[in-house]
Formats: sequence, structure tokens, C-alpha cells
Amino acid sequence: MGSVIITPMREKKFPIWQILFGALTFFVLVGGAASLFFPSSPSPSSAFGKDVSRPTPTPFRPSTVLPFTESWHSSHHPSSQPQYEGGVNPYETPQVFPTLSVITPFSLPEGYNPLTGEPPASPDLLNRRPMAIKVTNFPRYVRPQSGLTLADVVFEYYIEAGLSRFIAIFYGNDSDAVGPVRSGRYFDAHVARMYHAYLVFKYADPRVYSYLKGSDLKDFLIVPGNAVGAIYSGPNLQDSYNNYFFNTRKFQTYLAEHGKDNSRQDIESGYFSTLAPTLYPSVKRIYTFYSVDDYHYWEYDAFRDTYLRYQETDDTRGGKPESYAPLVDAVTMQQVNADNIVVLFVPYTFANKYDEEDEVYHIDLLNAGNAYLFRDGVGIQAIWRRIRTDQPLLLTDMKGMPLSLKPGRTFYEVIGIHSTSWTDGEEGMYWHFRFQTP
Repeated sequence: MGSVIITPMREKKFPIWQILFGALTFFVLVGGAASLFFPSSPSPSSAFGKDVSRPTPTPFRPSTVLPFTESWHSSHHPSSQPQYEGGVNPYETPQVFPTLSVITPFSLPEGYNPLTGEPPASPDLLNRRPMAIKVTNFPRYVRPQSGLTLADVVFEYYIEAGLSRFIAIFYGNDSDAVGPVRSGRYFDAHVARMYHAYLVFKYADPRVYSYLKGSDLKDFLIVPGNAVGAIYSGPNLQDSYNNYFFNTRKFQTYLAEHGKDNSRQDIESGYFSTLAPTLYPSVKRIYTFYSVDDYHYWEYDAFRDTYLRYQETDDTRGGKPESYAPLVDAVTMQQVNADNIVVLFVPYTFANKYDEEDEVYHIDLLNAGNAYLFRDGVGIQAIWRRIRTDQPLLLTDMKGMPLSLKPGRTFYEVIGIHSTSWTDGEEGMYWHFRFQTP
């Protein structure tokens, strides 16, 4: 099929109820105390280490949802413009929760998970710190990985040598096996701070490890040897290096026995809505091509109203065609799935020439950048924004109004700002994103 250019989407015409709802949300946001408009940014140590026992999540501060226009973004981040070229949860929920079509940060029902907009597997799970766990994607024989269908949020990003890796956040579910667990990167610090999480990884490059141990995260780093019983060697893998797994349940026991900080955190909630967006382009598949060795796509399953993951099974060297197979979770035996797919255009940079030679990246998930949100079978042009280290991402439309995620699991594909994108297929329903290094 020939490729076509992705053009800016036409402005959506909202029904009157959505206009009224948006106006109400805006006045709630800006009607508080004046001091909330420009809150001081807490230091990473005070933000990450705070012990808060609030019963419900804190909403995004008003300053994070003030109108944020495309023209402002273009003038302040001109290099951030991308180039446009032609699950089923196995746990039973023990509580009955109210049904809401639209959940804002100010109406998230008590006991709901701020990461998913859904009730957790058990109410007690929210009375703890989340866990951000590194999960490998290569070598191919490590597949199927364990636990990806039980995570609340998963980020996938480029590491080096043409390969990507996952960092999965567990809060509203537990799993006896998550992994294989692999090494950490600078980017993982962003995720740990966003969710006030313990960071679980299998050591790291000395430059990265020194940074983490010297940061505000130093008391929240979990590597083999310092969480006995929670990190363990698994069976049936071809080498010992890719054979570490993490048990989130045993980790709770470890924290209690050793008097570690596992207090409930004040995690800011985003926007969720069960109402499917309308008047946006229909999208059947979302392809992400990291390299000739590492590529995949998400396919929208309209019957289940979810996205299913298909992973490459071979490289494309020498003119070989792309080849795919379902990516399965070894714990649940389900195909890896998500309710939201978000593609983030984020700067990949190097601190110096030595880091560049070794591909030791800084992925700067701060300030703002371009994005696409895929939910309910449509694609929405968006802007991501994160102005403080202790808060998750906020997605807005191109005029700065918050976008709602579908309640459920979200996968973020973190690609570089110089990455390219295009559409093809019947009526342009296949969307492609090709990762580009700096």
C-alpha cells in the first residue's frame, strides 16, 4: 500500500453536554485558592519520601491543566515536533462500586485505583507503595514474559543496540512472578518518581547505578540480594542472566519484616471516561518499529474493546518480511493487552560523548511534548505534559483541555522526537511509528 501523510486532525465538535462538562471542570480547577495556580515545585526528595495517608487520590493541580496551546508548544519546543511522512483481569473484585461514565480527578470514587480508574483487585492493595519493575523483551527466548497483563501501567522504551525494554507498574494487582527482571536505566527514575514507587531492577551500568544510589530514590532501590525471597531465580531458562523474577506478594512481607517504608502514597489521579470518543479517525493497528530486530504492533479487537500485542519473531535483514506472533503472559496465559495505547515523542539525549559511544541515554520525560492517544479504536492527536517530578503524565488535546483515558491498563510507547510516522492500509487505518535515534 502507498503511504499517506498524517495531517492535523480537524477540530472536534462537542455535544452540548460535553461543553457544559468541560466548563464545569474548568471552573472547578480554577476556582480554588489563588496560591494553587502556581504551586512551588517540591524537591524530588520531599516529594518522593512523603508519608501521606489520604483516603483518595489527589487530583492534578490546576496549573497542570491551564490552556496549553499548539502554538505555545511550537515556539517553546520547536525540535519536539515529530516528522509526519507519507485483558481480562483474573481477579474477582470483592466490592461493588458505583458506575460513572466520566471520572475526573475530583470525582474518582473512594477506593478506586488512580492509575487505572478502576477498583483494585483488593481494596488493601492501595494502602502501599507501587512497584516499578523492569522486564526484558530480549533475547527472544525469554518470551513469554511474566506479569505484563497484571500491571496497571507499562512503559516501553529504547535502551540500546536496537532493543526496547519494559518498566511495569504494579499497584492494583499482585503477581507471584514478574519478569525476567533486567537492568535499570536513567529513564526508570522518572517512572519511580511519578508513582512514588519502589524501583526493581537487576543492577545497572555503573554511571546509572551511581546516579540512582546518590539520588532521592536511594532508599527505594530493589536489586538481587537486598529483597531476599521477593527476587528469585526462575526455572527453565537458557541462561542465569535472564532468570530473575519478582514476587510482589512476598515483597510486602519483606517490607514489613524489615520495617521499610510501605506507606500509602498521595498519587495524583488523571482523567478517565467510559464514553468512547467520536469524530476521530478509526485505527485498526498501531505499529512501532524500533529496529530491524525489535518491532511490534497493537491490534484493536472491537469485540473485546481492547488492544492486543503482536511481537516480532525474526529480524528483517536481507529483505526478510516482517513476522509476528501474539505476545503472551506466562502467568495468566493471556495475550498481552491494553485499554489505552499512548505514543510519546520524548527527547533522547546523551550527557557526553562517552555516553553516546555506549548508548547510555537520558530520556527527558519532563515539560511537554507531542503524543497520540489510541482508545476505543480511534486515534487522537495529543500533548503530554509533566511539570513536576512527583506527578504522572497528563494528556491534553491540542487546545489544552484534558483527555480522558479509558479505565484500565495503559501502555506507553516512548519514542524519540525525531521519530517518523505515517498511515497506510484501508482508509489509513494502519498507523506506523518508526523510532529514530538522535
